[in-house]
Amino acid sequence: MSRAINLNASPAEVQAMCDRHHARVTAIESLLSGGTRVVLANGDAAAIITKSFGSKVIKGNVKRVPLALAGQWVA
Repeated sequence: MSRAINLNASPAEVQAMCDRHHARVTAIESLLSGGTRVVLANGDAAAIITKSFGSKVIKGNVKRVPLALAGQWVA
């Protein structure tokens, strides 16, 4: 299972759910297309969070914020 999940939820909701399940987040970002992308430390945590959010998991492609716009510079 992928460690990255796209969810139809706010970053605060995602972080709260991860905290509740002791799932370590390695990256979290808002999506341009709406929702949140979260990357978890391992596949087991990703499976737990995916199950917890159920129908709020976004399937298919999403629009992400380009790194330069997010304040991260790519060399």
